[in-house]
Amino acid sequence: MLIKKEEELDDIIICQKCFTIHKIVEIKDGSKALCSECKNILYRYDSNLAKKGLALSITAFIFLLIANIFPLVMVNILGNESYITISKTFLMLFDSGFFIVGFMVMSLIFLFPFIITILYMIIFFLLYFKIGKRLSRDILILISHIEPWSMAEIFLVSILVSLVKLIGYAQIHIGVSFWALILYIIFDIYITKSIRIYELWSLRERVFYK
Repeated sequence: MLIKKEEELDDIIICQKCFTIHKIVEIKDGSKALCSECKNILYRYDSNLAKKGLALSITAFIFLLIANIFPLVMVNILGNESYITISKTFLMLFDSGFFIVGFMVMSLIFLFPFIITILYMIIFFLLYFKIGKRLSRDILILISHIEPWSMAEIFLVSILVSLVKLIGYAQIHIGVSFWALILYIIFDIYITKSIRIYELWSLRERVFYK
């Protein structure tokens, strides 16, 4: 595809899987556009995207709150009980003097998940009620920059690996926060991976310019 003017970049999209360039065409409500080479989904059109996204992001935020309030697991080794919480993972690093590592862990598993989830709630709220034209643009740009830094799912995997290693040595009791964290990650993956940033930009354009 030959691009002669810079303005033409607004009318093309690149497949995230095989990097084939396609021209953006209008599609019907509820349908999706596929890559001509690898059949990967390029974009979709859902007139209820803002409403669904707002409900999903609020639900994800509730599960994230629960995951941070209660203990994740309780480990009992020879009568000695120890509760593991999300905040305890990085507070112990601070107490041990590992401030840089503690700050990084706190950012990746606590701050960024909260910030990104709140930003998604705000952007879906603005698009659903059709307000905040400039603010919605700034939020979408911010999400694009910080979204890769949320690593709650990696934190969950590390917990599972640790629990597997402790099964033969300790009694393990799963807390309500553990299940809340799993549910949050499921919702977070759907919001951040299934709903593409391009779809939010397209929704914003339909809301404020059409």
